[in-house]
Amino acid sequence: MEVEIGKVTHYFNHLNVAVLKLGDGLKLGDTIHILGHVTDVTEKVASMQVNHHPVVQVKPGDDVAIRVDEPVREHDVVYRIIEGTLEANF
Repeated sequence: MEVEIGKVTHYFNHLNVAVLKLGDGLKLGDTIHILGHVTDVTEKVASMQVNHHPVVQVKPGDDVAIRVDEPVREHDVVYRIIEGTLEANF
């Protein structure tokens, strides 16, 4: 299951860093899915910074920079992948 948590506001291609505006919290180790018109990237969050300082987690409303493995674009939507959820069909 995926839950929308924010959007990409900027991408620094020379650093492979995306800046996200979050509507929900995020922490190191979370798996995210970044989806856009030509973007479809899934990866674990391995590095985050707020104001050039490393952080372990961020709260809703924060702007956070994360390192990404593939290029992303402004306005791409960021989802957190929630694993282990059980969906019952009754």
